[in-house]
Amino acid sequence: MWTLPNILTMSRILVIPVLVASFYLDQPLGSHIAFITFALAGITDFFDGYLARATGSVSKIGVFLDPIADKLMVASVIVMVVGFGWVDGVHVIAAVIIMCRELLVSGLREFLAGAHVSVPVTMLAKWKTTAQMLALGSLCWMKGAEQFGLPAYEIGIVALWIAAVLTLYTGYDYLRAGIKHMV
Repeated sequence: MWTLPNILTMSRILVIPVLVASFYLDQPLGSHIAFITFALAGITDFFDGYLARATGSVSKIGVFLDPIADKLMVASVIVMVVGFGWVDGVHVIAAVIIMCRELLVSGLREFLAGAHVSVPVTMLAKWKTTAQMLALGSLCWMKGAEQFGLPAYEIGIVALWIAAVLTLYTGYDYLRAGIKHMV
């Protein structure tokens, strides 16, 4: 049950309090910690699935926990960057789009699982996730990157909007595929 891939997945959930707490630290230290924590979590996201498939240790708990860990991490960062005003104004719309899609797809997957229907992850959804991780990682680090003159905020906002657009399309795609099984 507690294979290395499952431990990596659980680690993403367990570091959320560290990630959240880092926003309350003096800046730029907190921003550095948030970025490192988020980056390490992203690395475990890649390796847990890779290792599970490579070693033939894909488990029901891993299949269950992996998307939950991803969504908890994404939701935590979005709430923190918006709550601290690091993302504000019209850019909050992109954050809301991402949050709404995450909830929609989670609910849809749960419903379809009850109907014994699998919804595979598309390549476009993987690109959405990549843009989302780039956006949120950049936004986590924006206070720390300032001291190096790096445009983390600008990269984060552009990637956030790219992720939001891809989110709309992939969310619609999943919904369209799922509706066939609802009627």
